[in-house]
Amino acid sequence: MPQRLQRIPFAAQVLAGLILGIVLGLVAREIGPVGDGSPNWLTSTLDTVGSSFVALLRALVVPLVVLAIIASIANLRGVAGAARLAGRTLFWFAITALIAVVIGIALGLIFQPGENTTVSRDAAAAPTKVGDWWAFLTGLIPSNFLGLQASTSIKETGATTSLSFNVLQLVVIAIAVGIAALKIGEKAEPFLNFNRSALDIVLRVLGWVIRLAPIGTIGLIGYAVADYGWDAIGSLGAYTGAVYLGLALVVGVVYPVLLRVHGIPVLRWFATVWPALQLAFVSRSSLGTLPVTEQVTERVGVPRSYASFAVPLGATTKMDGCAAIYPALSAIFVAQFYDIPLTVSDHLLIVLVSVLGSAATAGTTGATVMLTLTLSTLGLPLEGVGLLLAVDPILDMGRTATNVAGQVLVPTIVAKREGILGQAAERTEEPVEPVVEKEKETTTA
Repeated sequence: MPQRLQRIPFAAQVLAGLILGIVLGLVAREIGPVGDGSPNWLTSTLDTVGSSFVALLRALVVPLVVLAIIASIANLRGVAGAARLAGRTLFWFAITALIAVVIGIALGLIFQPGENTTVSRDAAAAPTKVGDWWAFLTGLIPSNFLGLQASTSIKETGATTSLSFNVLQLVVIAIAVGIAALKIGEKAEPFLNFNRSALDIVLRVLGWVIRLAPIGTIGLIGYAVADYGWDAIGSLGAYTGAVYLGLALVVGVVYPVLLRVHGIPVLRWFATVWPALQLAFVSRSSLGTLPVTEQVTERVGVPRSYASFAVPLGATTKMDGCAAIYPALSAIFVAQFYDIPLTVSDHLLIVLVSVLGSAATAGTTGATVMLTLTLSTLGLPLEGVGLLLAVDPILDMGRTATNVAGQVLVPTIVAKREGILGQAAERTEEPVEPVVEKEKETTTA
């Protein structure tokens, strides 16, 4: 990378990519499809650039999740009251998810998105992936040591076998290995040292990939504009507006209030976490953003030993956007669209599903599984998912940024309440002033 380009702040590079992507997307949409109806060269190029960037991120998810969780469990040895920290982290995950889902329900009842829409019922279609509580629980049991799953599809050109991975199974495997290593004690030190070295290598490679984010942003945003444009948003205007308003209320009102209540400077906190929010917005992947999320969490003053545990956990289970606001609003949309009345108990069920089932999203792009889990629990038509697919990639950008903001917020709050916020970051390339100075007295939850 040219030295002059390196001097430009990374956040500014991503912002420039965002603007250029929108411009190129509008140009590609103006060009229109070629004669046979296929995408033009510019649209195809944008799609290839964006999908290649996401593919690079996803390729590193498996080693990143396994190595990071094992390392985080090992790091908890040096943290006083590790069990209490873990418990309070989960507690604040649930509290913020509860606030987010209540906001989602309230906006759904106020804006009535299912009634104020011009989308046709012809767009209704059941999704290929359907969330189910029993399948979710049984899916936690690893089918093999790597959590890999194989699927074979038969086409005219022949049979094709593809491999995928179950993030939740990876988490279960990594937690079991990490705890076992701690139980073994000194004999496991060579393994833990190898794990730390391997994690540093993976993070370095991932850092190279993240450096491509400005280019990936051009492709991702450009293709979204070229492919979806404003037509899809227009037919689902009330729904799209309500979702983004809910995300804005959580990130712009709820989170600042929680920060202010705990004595944490709001503007400085957001300025520090901004790089992670930008990358989350364009990549649409909490796991792909994980290294940057962990880095900014340390920069706000959260000790590395705690951040390396809380952030990977949050990247797989903390989803205020995908698992709280989005399914709540979407379930209400589907119910209103099909003229199915929801009772008070149904709304309470939405709250329960959102607070307890956020792990079903597993930190990957998209939240269809969580939505279908909510719809099936309420007994609503799963075909309603097809009505919302046209704007899902556009919504997923804001949802993921909200997820990541919450994944930094909770460790910040817990560290503050435990009196450990303000310790120097260890992974930053240059000294960064923490958001607050370390407190001498420990507050209690």
